[in-house]
Amino acid sequence: MKVLVAEKIADTGIELLREAGHEVDVLLDLTPEQLQEAIGAYDALIVRSATQATREIIEAGTNLKVIGRAGVGVDNVDVDAATERGVIVCNAPTSNIVSAAEQTFALMLAVARRTAQANASMKEHKWDRGKFSGNELFQKTLAIFGLGRIGGLIAARARAFEMKCIGYDPYATQERADEIGVVLYDNIDEMLPQADFITVHLPKTKETVGMFGPAQFKMMKDGVYLVNAARGGIYQEAALAEAVKSGKVAGAGIDVYEKEPYTDGPLHELDAVILTPHLGASTKEAQARAGIQIAEFVNLGLEGKMVPTAVNVPLVPDDVMTAVKPYIEAAQTAGVIISQMAASPIESLTVKVFGDLAKNDCSLVGTGALRGIFSCSSDDPVNFVNANHIAEQRGVKLRIEVSELRSEYSSKVSFEARGGSELIELSITTAGPYGEVRVISVMGYQLDLIPGKYIFIEGYEDKPGQLGKIGSLLGDAGINISTMEIGKSADTGKVVVLMNVDEPISDELRQQIDAEVKSDRSWFIQM
Repeated sequence: MKVLVAEKIADTGIELLREAGHEVDVLLDLTPEQLQEAIGAYDALIVRSATQATREIIEAGTNLKVIGRAGVGVDNVDVDAATERGVIVCNAPTSNIVSAAEQTFALMLAVARRTAQANASMKEHKWDRGKFSGNELFQKTLAIFGLGRIGGLIAARARAFEMKCIGYDPYATQERADEIGVVLYDNIDEMLPQADFITVHLPKTKETVGMFGPAQFKMMKDGVYLVNAARGGIYQEAALAEAVKSGKVAGAGIDVYEKEPYTDGPLHELDAVILTPHLGASTKEAQARAGIQIAEFVNLGLEGKMVPTAVNVPLVPDDVMTAVKPYIEAAQTAGVIISQMAASPIESLTVKVFGDLAKNDCSLVGTGALRGIFSCSSDDPVNFVNANHIAEQRGVKLRIEVSELRSEYSSKVSFEARGGSELIELSITTAGPYGEVRVISVMGYQLDLIPGKYIFIEGYEDKPGQLGKIGSLLGDAGINISTMEIGKSADTGKVVVLMNVDEPISDELRQQIDAEVKSDRSWFIQM
């Protein structure tokens, strides 16, 4: 497929894309009009922070499957427009977290010790030691707003300075706060008067933009130091400038701005404010990680696989994703099989999750099954972004049921697909160090087989010689049986055989086998 890299990323990332077989064009400094004109030829777009992936550009990208942001946020991507068109939007959220944490501390130390101002004085050949007296971080209270990955790194580094950490995050649990050594508050008004230093690591949302204004600055301790290396606009610029002028804020270190580039504003005039041009991710190490990570995720998206950092797929915690990911992929396999077994359009799909897996959020297992089903009957790309939307459009009702009861398997997933009067039943599990998919039930018949590329399923009466007839007809057609499993039913006197074969089976040969063993149901599946 074709990938357009619109901003500079690490060469290693570009090589990863090419090694995956993709054609990669690096076209830097495109105007919005040029990008809109060019994007129609590409399956994936990779940007950093400068390029705006607007609705107009996304709608012009008629072949787009993935937009990758080589960095943490996706503020420059119209996620709603991408979701509507089934385009995966992913980022590299861990690529620059160390760099951002270190930049935060660089600014914190710089404003507390007036490092930049002292340097400027020295460059003017002055020696004003008494003019640049500062403050220590030792035993000061640091208020951390946002206790995600970067907030956790900040807390760890603050402990090295023997700072006391307090924190606010509406989504953080007490367990998370305890883990990173932060006293958790659910009310920022209680925190602000305690803080000697304040740093923000919150996403840019309706709730966080402008959350620190005149009322909040008034609550702060006199002489507080502020840092922002997260998202621009969380501190109200005019209110911050007034707080610095009044001495309420002793110093501020700002790396991000509501509108960038930030070249003229009230903060430029204040000697106590250190400004840097959005350098939080500007380290060689962070740029290398961002390029490599986004290339890996774009490759996954182009392969139609689950992208762990996709922002327009339901957010799943890392520990939950570790548990369910093998079953998401297994459900896709099940969906492909079910789609080819169904003689009528599928109207409903019930996904039943059993055992240890049922302790987790299994919604993406259902989405994986839908993706497998629709991938066999849609000319458009089907992925985890649009699979549920396609189901709604086609009137396919998805139901997920969970039970922690275990059978002979620690976890299994059963699927019941209905279309008209037809019912297709299939169960799967995963096993082994690589989480291999195993089909453990077909149409209610118990068996256990790893599905291959070509699968033949035949149901017949359990009589001597039946299997031999099937083998002979396949052998005469030059088709080898690589592996197989037989499921029996004592109640009906019938069996189902599930075979992996090395070559496709024609409809004519399948009908010939049906007639020979007097079967009224058989299926050939191509994965």
